Amino acid sequence: MDKEFRYALPVAETGWLVDGASSTILRWDYDSGRAGLLALYDKGKRQQWNAAERIDWSRDLDPENPAEIADWTISIYGSDVWNRMTAKEQANLRRHSQAWQFSQFLHGEQGALVCCAKIVQQAPDLDAKFFAATQVMDEARHVEAYSRLLREKFELAFPITSPLQTLLDAVVRDGRWDMTYLGMQVLIEGLALAAFQLFRDEAKNPLAAAVNSYVMQDEARHVAFGRLALRDYYPQLTEAERREREEFVVTACYHMHDRFLADELWEAVGLPKAECVAIAHGSERLRYFRAQLFSRIVPMIRDIGLLGPEVKAAFADMGVLAFAEIDLASLLARDAEIAGGFDARRAGAAS
Repeated sequence: MDKEFRYALPVAETGWLVDGASSTILRWDYDSGRAGLLALYDKGKRQQWNAAERIDWSRDLDPENPAEIADWTISIYGSDVWNRMTAKEQANLRRHSQAWQFSQFLHGEQGALVCCAKIVQQAPDLDAKFFAATQVMDEARHVEAYSRLLREKFELAFPITSPLQTLLDAVVRDGRWDMTYLGMQVLIEGLALAAFQLFRDEAKNPLAAAVNSYVMQDEARHVAFGRLALRDYYPQLTEAERREREEFVVTACYHMHDRFLADELWEAVGLPKAECVAIAHGSERLRYFRAQLFSRIVPMIRDIGLLGPEVKAAFADMGVLAFAEIDLASLLARDAEIAGGFDARRAGAAS
């Protein structure tokens, strides 16, 4: 199939150029390193995997419901618009809706690939460069896996959403090493982990669920990396520097909170965009989904010391402040266990 025809919407260009200033830091102190970061680096080396082999690509997807996700997860489900649709139109929306979501996973992972390459360049300490180097390989593998899933199984993809592109643009442009960590390792990766979890747990198709589960195993290390690096650094900030980073958190979180209205989706399947967006705004499912997306971000912001009054007020406005009490370490450990469960089931089926 010709590449251009795999996109649900016309794609005039396949990317955009981001101009940004970054410093390169080299260190000649090869003997020192923080135990926590070196342990993560060691785990990153041991947990490398091959997307072509670990994932069972022989499985097919149902063209009418590729990930086998319940209809109630679609934000317009049960509305007048939904009830007016034929069974064929509903099946088409299921496929496009899931392809839209997996497409954003793919674009976010490419953004992470670029940002962790920047971290190798920018990080002031060698132990951070070591771990970031393992993450570069992780993110390349994630891009490979999501790209193959969309290309070979969905045969459909969407361009990046405007809010996600805006956030990635801001993170890539900023030349300060800690802002790359904050934007990618904490905010974008934290949101991705929560979204991956929802789709992993709701998808009944083993292929779709396994891809998310294996990616999450890697992302748990990435988030731990960001927490370790920033909670050591942020106590050293001036009040003005802290306020600037808290303002960035607020702006970025509102961008991500507004990312899931899926304006492009409704147009692609021929539904009335304005009506669908209005329904999505009032959807109980979307409110739940948006809230859950911050289940990883809020406790991370607390852990790194940026849960100031302005950030608290923003999280309260979004209805997600209660997530500050979550035990993030337990969530990340659970992600690794679930990935191991997929491996065990595949090994059992093969024996």
